[in-house]
Amino acid sequence: MQDIRPDARTSNIPDSRGINFFNKDASFGALLKSYLGETAYRGIEEQLVDLGQRASDELDAWATNADHHPPELRQRTRRGEALQHIDKHPDYVALERVAYGELGLAAMSHRENAPPPLVKYALTYLFVQAEFGLCCPVSMTDSLTRTLRRFGTKALIERYLPMLASQDFDTLYQGAMFMTEQAAGSDVGRIATRATRSVDAHGNEVWKLTGDKWFCSNADADLAMVLARPDDAPDGIKGLALFLLPKTREDGTRNAYRIVRLKDKLGSRSMASGEIVLEGAHAYLIGEVGRGFHQMADMINMSRLSNGVRAAGLMRRALTEALHVARNREAFGRKLIDMPLMQRQLLKLMLPAEQARSMFMQIATLLARADRGDALAAKCVRILTPLIKFRACRDARRVTGDAMEVRGGVGYIEEWADPRLVRDAHLGSIWEGTSNIVALDVARAARREGALDALAHYAGAMLDDCALPSASTAMLRDVFARACSALDSVAECGRDESVREAASALYHASTAVLMAAEAARVAPDHRRLALAHLIVRHKLMPRDPLAPHDVCDDAPLLRKLVDETPVTIDEAMTLLPRRAGDAR
Repeated sequence: MQDIRPDARTSNIPDSRGINFFNKDASFGALLKSYLGETAYRGIEEQLVDLGQRASDELDAWATNADHHPPELRQRTRRGEALQHIDKHPDYVALERVAYGELGLAAMSHRENAPPPLVKYALTYLFVQAEFGLCCPVSMTDSLTRTLRRFGTKALIERYLPMLASQDFDTLYQGAMFMTEQAAGSDVGRIATRATRSVDAHGNEVWKLTGDKWFCSNADADLAMVLARPDDAPDGIKGLALFLLPKTREDGTRNAYRIVRLKDKLGSRSMASGEIVLEGAHAYLIGEVGRGFHQMADMINMSRLSNGVRAAGLMRRALTEALHVARNREAFGRKLIDMPLMQRQLLKLMLPAEQARSMFMQIATLLARADRGDALAAKCVRILTPLIKFRACRDARRVTGDAMEVRGGVGYIEEWADPRLVRDAHLGSIWEGTSNIVALDVARAARREGALDALAHYAGAMLDDCALPSASTAMLRDVFARACSALDSVAECGRDESVREAASALYHASTAVLMAAEAARVAPDHRRLALAHLIVRHKLMPRDPLAPHDVCDDAPLLRKLVDETPVTIDEAMTLLPRRAGDAR
């Protein structure tokens, strides 16, 4: 009988299922080791290899199923009793068990002898290449726990931290934040949810929350941070307080709030987002009345960093898919990757993916120092976090879309990962502040909080220490100084219409410095220095679109960059922009 099974060798439709996302990412291991050090890196290398394989295989298959079968809300039992239960697809629950239980992504930073934050973010970076939606609840649980530990009372911390820091999936608690209202999105000062204070029979302070929350991701979380306005508090941000809302009261009964419906979202479809009505729900005050927004700002900032990590992961997955297709698909008698135009397209995917990765690794490293009391590091984190959220999340939308184009018509089909990556990428620019809001926050941090001066000092010291060729150092100092000057001018004069342009310039200049410094640490491979030069050339220097530049001389080197193979320092220096007219 004739064998009619499809032959992957002749189908000419490359499928990446089963490759190892960690091993196929040629730069990741060495780069991560340069940040963590040899000992810490070797301690997690086996876990990274294992996760890289699973992310491409079973986790990706589960994520596809969960995306195609969104959660459903069951309001009542068949007898009409209130139920408020969210049915999740079994494959989503399987992903939860891996993220919360096996990997401990939400609990990792809150256990004794916790590893550096970069370990958590490196694992998240790999996990999100398979599943994006779940990383939102994981991030919120992590951020809620951090906020509770910083501002909560000793009694609340002792009560809830054991469940939040647990990896026992059957008993651990998940977290959320319920902040957005119909009239109060980015304009948090318009929050109308009320908080009424009373005293119970035992003389304990009791707060009851009443109001509507319009967008609540991880809607059935065990605990949520909620912004509300006490009855006697003034209007605006100064009247807000932060509360911890448990799903279940101490007596085991359901708290007084309802999930009205779940959102039918464009992306992150695997995860339940809903509308919630608070009907006198019992809650605990966190910190001080009037300081609610400032306390939640730390939670938001950590969520923004996680957002940047996820954008970096989405871009890397998209790039990996595009590279796999280009290296294995044939057209017109050649592999796609042998075609110069395809090489340039792949480089346009690679640059923003590498920028975002360097940025989140640097922020995670600075975060560890900031948490130990380093004031300079804290200011750098303050400005770099909204910066990565602003720029990397926007880049992810374009990179995932362009990677879909590399796969062609097949990439538009929902059986493949490309449509899911494109849909998920669009959330980053909206969640935790739209691009306009976050760019304004970059300017606010730069001018009002002195973060730009701190970043300039840090970048300058980095260039002093990394022993780059003098021409590269001079060029990087110049573009970074100009980017700082542009943002400072915009912030000082209040030119809001230019803040996005200025923030983008600072992001590009900062990532160029970071990647050049990384090249010095992973030498003799200077591929990252070559990429830093390309960032300056393509992102920070003027270009005449009516005068196309001949790139034939650079073609062999550009091919090496696309192939993710080592580059010598002499090769990297050939891409150094020497003057504005040299831009491409």
